[in-house]
Amino acid sequence: MRIQNLAHQLISTLLLLALPGIAMAAEMATEATPERLDLTNHWVGFVSIVIFVVAYFFVMAEEFTHLRKSKPVILGAGLIWGLIGWFYATNGLPHEAEHAVRHNLLEYAELMLFLLVAMTYINAMEERRVFDALRAWLVRSGFGFRALFWITGILAFFISPVADNLTTALLMCAVVLAVGGDNSRFVSIACVNIVVAANAGGAFSPFGDITTLMVWQKGIVEFWTFFALFVPSAVNFLVPAAIMHFAVPNVKPDASGEHVEMQRGAKRIIILFLATITTAVSFHNFLHLPPVIGMLTGLSYLQLFGYFLKKTHAKHQDQPDDVEHDSQMGSPVAFDVFSPVAKAEWDTLFFFYGVVLCVGGLGFLGYLSLASEMMYTGWGATNANIAVGVLSAIVDNIPVMFAVLTMNPDMSTGQWLLVTLTAGVGGSLLSVGSAAGVALMGQARGKYTFFGHLKWTPAIAAGYVASIYVHMWINESYFTGM
Repeated sequence: MRIQNLAHQLISTLLLLALPGIAMAAEMATEATPERLDLTNHWVGFVSIVIFVVAYFFVMAEEFTHLRKSKPVILGAGLIWGLIGWFYATNGLPHEAEHAVRHNLLEYAELMLFLLVAMTYINAMEERRVFDALRAWLVRSGFGFRALFWITGILAFFISPVADNLTTALLMCAVVLAVGGDNSRFVSIACVNIVVAANAGGAFSPFGDITTLMVWQKGIVEFWTFFALFVPSAVNFLVPAAIMHFAVPNVKPDASGEHVEMQRGAKRIIILFLATITTAVSFHNFLHLPPVIGMLTGLSYLQLFGYFLKKTHAKHQDQPDDVEHDSQMGSPVAFDVFSPVAKAEWDTLFFFYGVVLCVGGLGFLGYLSLASEMMYTGWGATNANIAVGVLSAIVDNIPVMFAVLTMNPDMSTGQWLLVTLTAGVGGSLLSVGSAAGVALMGQARGKYTFFGHLKWTPAIAAGYVASIYVHMWINESYFTGM
């Protein structure tokens, strides 16, 4: 009887805890679609456009002002939604803006938590010296400049679908700088090649770039369908690489003797990351749950493994006469999962918040409907999607792709794959068109520059055009809906 009473109490407690959530869900389910006012010709709309343009000007000028890109867009988002909320409240619609901004926050939360888990795993592998070991192996292998040009490009192409293109580009650039030394010509060409390869590699994987992740999480394109872009992405990388190959100095530098050991648990963390990706895909494909739930479940794998490393660290450290093994232990604390979390790209994550809220606000005002009508109805889907790629070379591809997703034009799967491809690789046309290019200009300052990249823009554009034609040829069935 006592056990039965305890069971009743437990069930009652759980129901009490769940009631607020149930009530909220019921309220949301019965709510009508928020009423929207067309403010595209109102001063509120005009001021919001000016706010966004000014905020994005500071984002593009980050290299010169050293003002982190998240700050202006977060301020811009607050000002835009503040204007919208004030106008709706003074016109007898106090809750419509609230419902709209909550919808944008939910979209951001799913993507932010997904990216946070991925960044945590990447930082954990970096802390366990996985990338340092790879870099040291490449440096001491004694490859010539031309061989290294292709090796770093190919590795960037195949690593970026799993890791983000920024981390991949920085890793490969470190190799190029270590081997290239004072040979600015080689460093410049190799960095251009790395940027193109990293962006191209990220375009055919749901994990390779934020743009592909957004499209996948929206449920517009299935997970495995993205891999139809593998050949077009490879063409995007190989065409400019083949052209640039002949400009690479045919020199073989002296090999370095650097040797780096991965720290304890490194290989198992790589396996856990792959298991986390598998969990996210399985949750989405088979259980019809948001991929972020699978990613957060995968974070627990790393947390539990970190607990194991911490508890067993002292045992390994106390082993006598094991100098080589002890050198792999790293810091006195074996592993702290919150250290990789703290090292996540928080500026990027908050920048993403500002972009989602800014673009969402402009969409709520009615501007994205106008843009969709002009581009996808007036120009046609193919021309519009090609233009999206060119635009992403000037404006970051995150707001561009989020704008397209907010417009939600009626397109075939082939067209959605096309805009995913162009938004992902279009940023390679200019060095400032992607996070990878901007980061490498800082890392290889004076050797890889805006104008050094611009010199090869015609070759990169040839790869851009070729990849579009190849996609429309080999993936024709996705355009016809067969």
